[in-house]
Formats: sequence, C-alpha cells, structure tokens
Amino acid sequence: MPSSRLRRVAVLVLEGAKPLDVGIPAQVFTTRASMPYEVRVCGAAPGLVTGGDGLSYHVAHGLEALQWADVVFVPGYRFPDREDPPEPVVAALVAAHGRGARLAAISTGAFALAATGLLDGRRATTHWHYARALAARYPLIRVDENVLFVDEGSVLTSAGAASGIDLCLHMLRGELGVAASNHAARRLVAAPYRSGGQAQYVPRSVPEPLGERFAATREWALHRLGEPLSLQALARHAAVSPRTFSRRFAEDTGYTPMQWVTRARVDLARELLERSERSVERIADEVGLGTGTNLRLHFQRVLGTTPSDYRRTFARGE
Repeated sequence: MPSSRLRRVAVLVLEGAKPLDVGIPAQVFTTRASMPYEVRVCGAAPGLVTGGDGLSYHVAHGLEALQWADVVFVPGYRFPDREDPPEPVVAALVAAHGRGARLAAISTGAFALAATGLLDGRRATTHWHYARALAARYPLIRVDENVLFVDEGSVLTSAGAASGIDLCLHMLRGELGVAASNHAARRLVAAPYRSGGQAQYVPRSVPEPLGERFAATREWALHRLGEPLSLQALARHAAVSPRTFSRRFAEDTGYTPMQWVTRARVDLARELLERSERSVERIADEVGLGTGTNLRLHFQRVLGTTPSDYRRTFARGE
C-alpha cells in the first residue's frame, strides 16, 4: 500500500497567473480524508499577486514553500514568451528540483520551467498557441504540441488549462492508484482518462467531422473491454473503413486503435487489482486480455511492473 505520509504540494502563483490553472491543482490535491495531501499557495513573496483575466491572489507563502514541497505546480500566466520569471523564482525552482521535488507546469507555466534549464534535452508541451514560441525560444527542448501532458519523471508539463486536470489525475494514478484517481475524477465531474491529444483543439481551416464520432466509439469500446474488440468492429461502429479509422484514430490519440484498447484494458485491470481479491487469471479474462501471461506481458510493457507488485503497492483491501 502507498505510504500514508502527507504529501506536500506547493502552487506557485506568478504575475499574470491564469485562474483555472491556479485552481486545478489546489482543488485536485486539497486536503481531505481520502487525499493525503497538504497544499500551500505561494508567490515570489507573501501578499498580493496580480493575476490574469481580472483576478488577483493573496498568497500566504513566499518561495520558502518550495523548500517544503514534494511537488511544485507552476500554473500558466500571461505573456510567458516575453520575459523570464524573476531570478529568485528560477533559482528556487532549480533548488527544489535539486533536493528531489517534482516540478509540474500547467499550460504556459512550461516557460517558467524552461527558464530553469531543467527541460533541456527533454520532451515537454504547453498550450498549442505558445508551442512554437516555446520551441523557438528554447531549442534544446523537444516540444510536443500534440499531447495533453508529458511526464519526464521529475519534470512534467501539460497543455491548456483543462489538460491540467489530466496531468493531476495522471499524478494521482501514479501515487495512489487508479481507484483514487477515478474517485477524484468523479468528484470533479471530469473524464478519468482522456486519450486524445491537444491537436484536436487547434483551429483548423477545414472542420474535422469525425471527432465526435470517434469519441463515441472510444466510449462504446470502454464499456466492452471484456468482449472481442477488433479493428473492424471499431471501424464499423465509427462508420468508416478500417484504414481510415486507423489513420484518424492515431492522429487524434497518438496510438493505434489496438494499442489504445490494450492500454484501456490494462487500466481496468489496475482498478480490479486495487479493489478486489480476484486472481490475475480471472482479471485477465474479465478485461479482455485472455490469460494471466498476456496480462503480465502488457503490464510490464505499459507500466514497467507486474500485476502482483502493483497489487502489493496499491491494494486497498476492499
């Protein structure tokens, strides 16, 4: 079972901070019985921070909160491509990372992480509107503008504001397991796992007519993971040819249809491992992976662990 130690989360509010970006980690990780987190909202100094979109923030903590935190979130802020954050902020982020804290940027908060040099040589993302600016200003970063978030271990980045929810839920899955992440998603009335990339939100000269149809097909498949799901069956539900479905699906999600189905089955298996005492063989059959050997193979490929080790780490004894 995961450690019961209270995890410490700092939300660093910079000048021009975007309201949704600030609120997402503060709400997702808010202290409650089911969530072993303590959140502190901070700025370059305690006091009033002028935000974006007509809002300002009165923060109780300064940069000392970064010395305290296990995770530091950097919400997006206005005009990130014009100048770097103040040097004390950059230095505090570098110091926090150096002592083992994870740094997570929401939207244009990626520019603050980029200013530290910690994203050099790594993949990262940001809001699609600023992706090219990030790549131009920091050419050592491998900017991926077609994903909702990027997890590079000690540094994480996400796309526009709503993808901050995806990033936070991803982090919850890693720390507390799928059941806790799904519980938080239900509390937020959010999708527990979105497989699409942010490319679907970039304005196009020609509207994409298949987006909603493919979303409906993914939802249809999620309710039938224990059944045979072939490429032909998925394409038939989407009312397009298998070839067209494969190409468009990969463009939307970054995965082939069958890779996506396998990952969805692994996620369902994770939740069953956490919440039940069913055998690995039975779970493999229920989620559509056939045998325990097949489940173990995909678990190792997707998660880098075994079902048994995962259960020992995240089982709730329910």
